[in-house]
Amino acid sequence: MNLAILALEDGTVFEGGSFGAPAERSGEVVFNTAITGYQEVFTDPSYSGQIVILTNPQIGNYGANEADNEAGRAYIEGLVVREFSSIASNWRSGEQANAFLTRYGIPVVSGLDTRALVRHLRTRGVMRGVLSAIESDAAKLVEKARAIPRMQGLDLASRVSTPRQYEWVKGVDACSPSEPVGPAQEQTLHVVAYDFGIKLNILRRLCHVGCRVTVVPSTTSAEDVLALNPDGVFLSNGPGDPEPLQSQVGNIRKLIGRKPIFGICLGHQLLGLAVGGKTYKLKFGHRGVNHPVRNEVTKRVEITSHNHGFAVDPDSLNMNEVDITHVNLNDQTLEGFRHKNYPLFCVQYHPEAAPGPHDSHYLFDDFVQLMKSGK
Repeated sequence: MNLAILALEDGTVFEGGSFGAPAERSGEVVFNTAITGYQEVFTDPSYSGQIVILTNPQIGNYGANEADNEAGRAYIEGLVVREFSSIASNWRSGEQANAFLTRYGIPVVSGLDTRALVRHLRTRGVMRGVLSAIESDAAKLVEKARAIPRMQGLDLASRVSTPRQYEWVKGVDACSPSEPVGPAQEQTLHVVAYDFGIKLNILRRLCHVGCRVTVVPSTTSAEDVLALNPDGVFLSNGPGDPEPLQSQVGNIRKLIGRKPIFGICLGHQLLGLAVGGKTYKLKFGHRGVNHPVRNEVTKRVEITSHNHGFAVDPDSLNMNEVDITHVNLNDQTLEGFRHKNYPLFCVQYHPEAAPGPHDSHYLFDDFVQLMKSGK
């Protein structure tokens, strides 16, 4: 087996076996604690610019299939695992995970002590790194890691956004026949969805609760959105730092009060900025499918799926204008808010459950009710 090296900017180096593409990729090194759902992680555009460590010890054992993709291609920069399975055993598998990642040019390093690596990042914070299956000089890779841009200040949403407007009408049952979704609703509402790196299951969820969706590029003006005459506007997830997206925040600000708005993940952060708040970078972020979040309205705890490295500062929000609706029970970070005067709400986590639990599906129904009340 060929050698692959992961080199971090602090000089820490890990060596292992090479799988995937014989390539060299760089990015912010982060970790995800989910037990299943690795293909959804591979294809989530929110991971653009990031090398992902998966803490589940065996990855690739159930292969890959087209239905589980969250976008048209893989977006992670590289993959770090304890053991990468060379075989796939699952009735839904269409190909081996190794072939899937190779096709998209993603290098994989296997055989690492991922527990030690994750503990290092939890102590020091996530950092820049290079994963190489072609360079054996670790010192050179460390220097390369120190030279790449930091995540703060990066506009990655523009990189992954769709270049053109398109329509989406497929519901959840079209791609996930095994998921308990209930009956699909007639598509009587029109939603315009800003694509900052949107996951396909978000589009499926919106359609399932009765929406036809027009997806637009991240830089689409508020005037062009209003010209489409939507019943509501959706702000998607996406990668990178929200603060550089000033034009997007400006467009969102123009839409507030004009149409009902629902935001998820990066969309939540952009809404926070649009109502006058601030964002900050977390030490090692939230990435996994078992984060407990308390709904401050119902006082129920939801087990939720997360993928974010930035958060909205609740102290920066005007509590005369917004209500905090969700709080993370692990670290008390803000997970959701709604406006007191305008029809808008948002959450930091992923209620579409791809991968993850189904506790928060109700938020899509809440968006539908918000749109119907404004008709």
